[in-house]
Amino acid sequence: MSRGRFITLEGIEGAGKSTVAKFAVAWLGRHNVAVRLTREPGGTPLAERLRQMVLERGTETVSPATETLLMFAARGLHVQNVIRPALERGEWVVCDRFTDATRAYQGSGRGVDSSLIETLARVVHPDVQPDCTLLLDLPPAHGLIRARSRAGGGADRFEAETVEFFERVRAGYLELARREPERFHVIDAAAPLMEVEHRVAAALARLNPPARARK
Repeated sequence: MSRGRFITLEGIEGAGKSTVAKFAVAWLGRHNVAVRLTREPGGTPLAERLRQMVLERGTETVSPATETLLMFAARGLHVQNVIRPALERGEWVVCDRFTDATRAYQGSGRGVDSSLIETLARVVHPDVQPDCTLLLDLPPAHGLIRARSRAGGGADRFEAETVEFFERVRAGYLELARREPERFHVIDAAAPLMEVEHRVAAALARLNPPARARK
């Protein structure tokens, strides 16, 4: 049995990753692909508890380095218990965020040294790397309007960040895409949904799903 493909979705808050993830799973299903949808931080019961710790706006200060370590702790659980086993079974995995999010948010956004992030990545998932990354690109002011209207008064630690923070995150993402143009597909998330889905389908088709779509 051949190893499955690993597809990640990236972008700032409000970029529409959840909507695109559902579309990607449906598209792959129509092409007879066994697919697993998951997310980060989270994806397992214990990793979801770590997610709550990372996102909640509590009274304790969480340093950028601590935030990074929590992200990789959750990621380690996720890779070991969900992502790697699914790929080894031949399933395709669609994941809402992965290590590129840490590079963009904690690295570019918070200023965490990239050498720490890359060291942790080599330790936590040396054999698991995305085959395809869909980067939903959106101006931060636009994305924050979407995210905060969705959250109401319950914005999490990231949704409550400044536009300037998300400008740095966006710049970090675009730099990652510039470095790895074969893996990244930059999609204008401000475009009409039908156009976004067309671009997503084109990127997925490049991965050569094993069968034609059902009629």
